[in-house]
Amino acid sequence: MKNINVGILGIGNVARGTYQTLELNRSKIEQATGASIQITKILNRRPELDRGVNIPKEIYVTDVNEILDDSSIDIVVELIGGIEPATEYMARALKAGKHVVTANKAAIAANGKMLQALAQENNVLLRFEGSVGGGIPIINAITTSLLSNEFDEILGILNGTTNYILTKMSDEGKDYAEVLADAQKKGLAEADPTADVEGIDAANKLSILMSLIFGVDIPPQEIPTQGISKLSSYDINYATEFGYRVKLLASAKKQDGSVSCNVQPTLVPFSHPIAAVSNEFNAIYITGNVADDLMFYGRGAGPLPTGSAVMGDIIGIARLIEKESAYDMQPLLRYDAPLRCAGEGSNQYYIRVTVPDRPGVLGSISSTFGKYSVGIKSMVQRAEGDGENSHVPLIFIVYQTERSVLDQALRELLDNAFVDSVDSVMRVQR
Repeated sequence: MKNINVGILGIGNVARGTYQTLELNRSKIEQATGASIQITKILNRRPELDRGVNIPKEIYVTDVNEILDDSSIDIVVELIGGIEPATEYMARALKAGKHVVTANKAAIAANGKMLQALAQENNVLLRFEGSVGGGIPIINAITTSLLSNEFDEILGILNGTTNYILTKMSDEGKDYAEVLADAQKKGLAEADPTADVEGIDAANKLSILMSLIFGVDIPPQEIPTQGISKLSSYDINYATEFGYRVKLLASAKKQDGSVSCNVQPTLVPFSHPIAAVSNEFNAIYITGNVADDLMFYGRGAGPLPTGSAVMGDIIGIARLIEKESAYDMQPLLRYDAPLRCAGEGSNQYYIRVTVPDRPGVLGSISSTFGKYSVGIKSMVQRAEGDGENSHVPLIFIVYQTERSVLDQALRELLDNAFVDSVDSVMRVQR
């Protein structure tokens, strides 16, 4: 049985989960690959710390060069996170003729094109299943068994932290700050949760998915992105009255030679399968012209789920090494589609505004919306005040419109003092 040597960069949660996955299921993995996969070195710059997993101390190294320059290592697994120096390390490994596996969505979203080109030039593989859905095998599915499909739409709950927060806000009526603190105590949110709660993490993942599915190069910074940190429990309650759940949804749709995309809190109808995805679970919903609607569901993060995805990539490469077969150089990331980016595109929207409680305000709002061809689908008025000096919330759901057009209408309402403030605007998924 051939030995295949693996070096891991990093000893965080995913690295520990990868090591545990191999040790837990070593017999099955060896049977499936016909090879013995050995993790021979792990980059651990602070080996004195207790990492909570039983790893032989002799395989720890504190210098990354001990892995990148080691000719005996066949596969380098990058699990340190961040764009740099992770990209530099992966590039060095590929140039040295080593296969690379990563779960690093930020680095792949930013530099996947360059890294993939290096893999092809050096006749090695770059694999990144764990970068998008944690333990959900979405990349393998869309690049193998679903390859015969043309896809029109992607919808995804791509961040478990935000889905946990929104679930608790919805089910228990708690405020954002209270649920975030609870999530941090449980280890479901980082001490600095910015990348999660502001939608940055989901935008990285959506960028990768759009390349894989649509063949477009839309960097995450060009995706219209809004997080959940300013979301009020009022909006979640009002959404429920209208028959919706609020989810931080990553969305991309191909239509008429363009791709519209966004990451933002979205009202999802109770009847949609993705509305039922709760707590820290993730889901990716795609629509193919042959397979029709498909939803992939599971834990989108965590040491063992993501470690499972990383090991899946390692196993796939190990099989090819063991059989000495030609490597599959079919590009995974694609940038060949003649599609333009249409930004957020045209959608239905939920709008909550605060208005003076006086006659004529509702009529003025309706007239202004009409001027911009923004049709009102539903409206709720809350009479919370008493008298001419009071101010009350109005909630609208409007028909399909461009976000830029809606923003013009809302600015005019503010300029003409028909509206005190625009408190919330969220996309509505049909």
